[in-house]
Amino acid sequence: MAMSCKDGNKLGCLDNGKYVRYTPEQVEALERLYHECPKPSSIRRQQLIRECPILSNIEPKQIKVWFQNRRCREKQRKESSRLQAVNRKLTAMNKLLMEENDRLQKQVSNLVYENGYFRQHTQSTTHATKDTSCDSVVTSGQRHLTSQNPPRDASPAGLLSIAEETLAEFLPKATGTAIEWVQMPGMKPGPDSIGIIAISHGCTGVAARACGLVGLEPSRVAEILKDRPSWFRDCRAVDVLNVLPTANGGTIELLYMQLYAPTTLAAARDFWLLRYTSVLEDGSLVVCERSLKNTQNGPSMPPVQHFVRAEMLPSGYLIRPCEGGGSIIHIVDHLDLEPWSVPEVLRPLYESSAVLAQKTTMAALRQLKQIAQEISQPNVSSGWGRRPAALRALSQRLSRGFNEALNGFTDEGWSIMGNDGIDDVTIAVNSSSEKLMGLNLPFANGFPAVSNAVLCAKASMLLQNVPPAILLRFLREHRSEWADNSIDAYSAAAVKVGPCSLPGSRISGFGGQVILPLAHTIEHEEFLEVIKLEGIGNSPEDVMMPRDIFLLQQCSGMDENAVGSYAELIFAPIDVSFADDAPLLPSGFRIIPLDTGKEASSPNRTLDLASALEIGSAGNKSSNDFSANSTCMRSVMTIAFEFAFESHMQEHVTSMARQYVRSIISSVQRVALALSPSNLGSHVGLRTPLGNPEAQTLARWISNSYRCFMGVDLLKSTSQGSEILKTLWHHSDAILCCSLKALPVFTFANQAGLDMLETTLVALQDISLEKIFDDHGRKTLFSEFPQIMEQGGHLFIEYGKASFLRKGSSLEGVER
Repeated sequence: MAMSCKDGNKLGCLDNGKYVRYTPEQVEALERLYHECPKPSSIRRQQLIRECPILSNIEPKQIKVWFQNRRCREKQRKESSRLQAVNRKLTAMNKLLMEENDRLQKQVSNLVYENGYFRQHTQSTTHATKDTSCDSVVTSGQRHLTSQNPPRDASPAGLLSIAEETLAEFLPKATGTAIEWVQMPGMKPGPDSIGIIAISHGCTGVAARACGLVGLEPSRVAEILKDRPSWFRDCRAVDVLNVLPTANGGTIELLYMQLYAPTTLAAARDFWLLRYTSVLEDGSLVVCERSLKNTQNGPSMPPVQHFVRAEMLPSGYLIRPCEGGGSIIHIVDHLDLEPWSVPEVLRPLYESSAVLAQKTTMAALRQLKQIAQEISQPNVSSGWGRRPAALRALSQRLSRGFNEALNGFTDEGWSIMGNDGIDDVTIAVNSSSEKLMGLNLPFANGFPAVSNAVLCAKASMLLQNVPPAILLRFLREHRSEWADNSIDAYSAAAVKVGPCSLPGSRISGFGGQVILPLAHTIEHEEFLEVIKLEGIGNSPEDVMMPRDIFLLQQCSGMDENAVGSYAELIFAPIDVSFADDAPLLPSGFRIIPLDTGKEASSPNRTLDLASALEIGSAGNKSSNDFSANSTCMRSVMTIAFEFAFESHMQEHVTSMARQYVRSIISSVQRVALALSPSNLGSHVGLRTPLGNPEAQTLARWISNSYRCFMGVDLLKSTSQGSEILKTLWHHSDAILCCSLKALPVFTFANQAGLDMLETTLVALQDISLEKIFDDHGRKTLFSEFPQIMEQGGHLFIEYGKASFLRKGSSLEGVER
């Protein structure tokens, strides 16, 4: 490439030099353009030269090289920052591992000493009589415990004595010396892990311990962890009944805490607790808790109806400031959940330390890391412009509403209805004003909704030989296998005030389910999304023109390798505004594994369209691996569905809800049978489509839109399921999709489309639609596109030409 160099001192030539030197003004102009579009196409680069006179003496290839170098420098800068952050995490993690190693070495030394001691005294202990030795051991142990735990009173001095004893018992657990800890199955420490997770082995009750590094100051960490209902989904309420300051600057709090029952087969738990907050000599902040019992002669709390009083053994949080900012935190949860009070089939759930670790210990650490990430990236928004805190609040409301319906406490207004002679489905009704608040919204036509009660139909069932994660994934991706569209429309009518105006709602639908992602947690163990059910009528006026229904949905527990985690799918219809305080009536599924052993797993199916195209061998491998593992797995599925209704319709709605839940139970049993290792891959009436539903829906949209507006088929009519993805991706024509925004942005292109734009699938979203047109094309685009959006039109780009299509008319093609 040749160019004329008028100023040889400032601008070198590519003919005889290896680089080009730009003037500061040119660099400033290029930087400004880089921030607008980091990867311009060849057409866009030529346009830049025409629009910016200062770049007129630079050829397009030079600009292409400059942008390549600029992207490389940006990538190196980001990589350097990432490596520095990883180095800091590795340094802190190394410190934790060294402490853990010292603890294990001390534990080994103690075991060696105890082993030698027992060997020396084996003969002397065998000479003692059996009865005498047993009595002496038991009675001496009782006398020892009694001397260590003298009766106390409820005065500040007595409470301080209990608090100091709690602290003394908690610290050895936090440092790992008081309980025999084993590594949590499936959890490996590393720079990208949540932390070091351990569970108890052979101790009273269930216990879990976590160590991790978080980018928050100790006081902020303590503040978050004390607010247990904000991060512990099973926590119904924590009431602080009394606060007493101590002489050392700490505080003693008396708490009453209630936990939801995870299933309809067991009662909820409550705790009467003392919480002690203090600062150690080394500057570490300690928050420790324990249950108050009658044996301590402290303040008492009478039993509460519908709750089983459980015990919290010394537990809490040890928070140490970290050099360079942040905190190193040790979390210990040690509970006795009274497993004797639940049916025998559920006792493994209440005797599993892995379940406690997943639901409580790791949940606390995840919450801290999530908030730390949000603070470090304050300008990041997700989910259609929503702040992460607002989305977390919506997710929390979904979980809380589902737990409320599942437990049906009388103090919240729930009352149990009589059954129809079969006890498989429980019906509860709530007519309280608080439950109905926000549901009685006026419709767009002026007629108000008159729902004055909420009904919940719930049931539990035992599942065998099907992994909860696999079953939940199927229920999420294939809603048509179990859901009834008319019931969804009825549920949506309670909160729907008009045509939904969420992003994507104006896209012409062809039936089916579309998953629109909103947010996910830091480890992707939980997803918040909007489900679009296309073309479903929810009123008589919708018969001729069906509307779309939108559900806010929370999904968690889809990792088949996560031991002890619940699998949950909770959803609720959302109204037109989708406000942060929008009324929610959550329904859904909860699948609880009863076997703490590692579940059978199959490779996760990718959510990337390009990766989903390579489905031949992967799909067969998934089936074979899953079938090979015939481990017996047991789980309990709990189903709860809520419906708002008018009081005079109670009998009809009760009958409808009961039959609907029974039909869902039947469908789930059929799905579970099909997904069991013995039947997976055989013809039992269910066939799991390969690839993910979002990719298949996108392919179906494109094919149907093309047929509708062009009058010909884009793909072969015989293409079904995964074949549509392959055919679409390898189609000879360039196929591109744009988002319906004021400034359209590309969201998908097949291989031919990517080649035409000279970009990749990852960088596609950096290209806006107007950047590929010349001046005349942009003028036509901006003048006609708003009308196309209003009329539900489509824009097709193929063979380098753009065609605007509207209902009943078309615009002349605009050359690229």
